[in-house]
Amino acid sequence: MSILINENTKLIVQGITGRDGSFHTELMKEYGTNIVGGVTPGKGGEIVCGVPVFNTVDEAVEVTGANTSVIYVPAKFAGDALMEASLSKLELCVCITEGVPTIEVLKAYENFKKNNIRLIGPNCPGLISPGKCKIGILPGEIHKKGNIGVISRSGTLTYEIVKILTEAGYGQSTCIGIGGDPIIGTRFTDLLPLFENDPETDAIVVLGEIGGNDEKLVAEYFKKHMKKPLVAFIAGITAPPGRRMGHAGALVGGEDETALSKIKVLEDAGIKVGRLLSEIPGLLK
Repeated sequence: MSILINENTKLIVQGITGRDGSFHTELMKEYGTNIVGGVTPGKGGEIVCGVPVFNTVDEAVEVTGANTSVIYVPAKFAGDALMEASLSKLELCVCITEGVPTIEVLKAYENFKKNNIRLIGPNCPGLISPGKCKIGILPGEIHKKGNIGVISRSGTLTYEIVKILTEAGYGQSTCIGIGGDPIIGTRFTDLLPLFENDPETDAIVVLGEIGGNDEKLVAEYFKKHMKKPLVAFIAGITAPPGRRMGHAGALVGGEDETALSKIKVLEDAGIKVGRLLSEIPGLLK
């Protein structure tokens, strides 16, 4: 099995007529993702990348039966794209766009919750269930079908750990980049129960970073609710206090938000933490 997406996912691409949208639509199609349409206001009726374009998400869902969307809309307009998706009949929305104003994410987030639509991102690489479905910008060729679940705040670290796992013989059930912004739709603890209940996921790898308290919530959830093994890596051990490192959310606001503090909390909960990504396959043993 896999979580969130599989070969039955019906995907629409918001922003399909743009440069990034059309480029990644082709790559997702090549991987085998079932893309049934695209959305660009004012471009309805066109055919792009072999699929029909609609003016609105509602129209695309009604005609195609889509249950999932991915957003490649530029940051200036991504807030409107998020709001439109949040008011639709979708089940899942994945926002790749970086730089979406936080206030616009917050406005849409309330609708996503109210309408029971899961949001991944924004500012994320997306997710992949190897051999079944790829949504976003993850490089499909480095993934391998298997039994390790991966959740990461960092897109680049997702690619790195997947390559390391694949080369070590560990395939993946589903890999999810949740994004590194202060406000995101889905966090580690939203996904851990899905992996815990997935019969084909044997262990989970969590990749965190400085800033916020999400990794501490992982430790608490693991102690109370999980039986499957979980290993972790925290980026930013050498990050200087008060300086943002890459992501808007990767900013140390206090001693308990440093990498070393998070590592201690995770290890105290019984979670093995690698100081290097290359240590993760050994910890899985």
